[in-house]
Amino acid sequence: MSEVPELYPPVQYEWWWLALAVAVLVVLAAAGWTVWALTRPRREKPVRLAPLDERLEALRLEHLAQIDEVARRYAARELPPREANAELSRITRAFVNDYTGVETPVLPLAELQARGLSPDLIDAVRRHFYPSLYAEGPPIDPVASAEAARRVVTGWH
Repeated sequence: MSEVPELYPPVQYEWWWLALAVAVLVVLAAAGWTVWALTRPRREKPVRLAPLDERLEALRLEHLAQIDEVARRYAARELPPREANAELSRITRAFVNDYTGVETPVLPLAELQARGLSPDLIDAVRRHFYPSLYAEGPPIDPVASAEAARRVVTGWH
């Protein structure tokens, strides 16, 4: 007799073992896809910017309303002249900053001139805002300063 055992065919599995294996693979694939979908970076929707003319007009309206409010408060004696001129300077510089991106609120007059910004802006700063804020003596009339601020805002290209 030979010492070699008889060979038996592989055990035949029941059909439900195959179904269970497929179900487990489907669940693992679904879990993997869910983890991938939830952890990947989101695409940002493109921002639709308004046309340049619409943005400029919206900025103009917003800043003109602020100028009018300062003029109204000065006329109602709610603001002293120096404070009114300081507010008008801030509003005018904020308009240029918002439209151009140039940090005009922090730039001195010499830097505004060096950058070649609007002559109306430079004139308003030199003749109205600086003397009212830094010169000794009475400040410039805020009504004239408000007109200079309006010229900057309405005259911007």
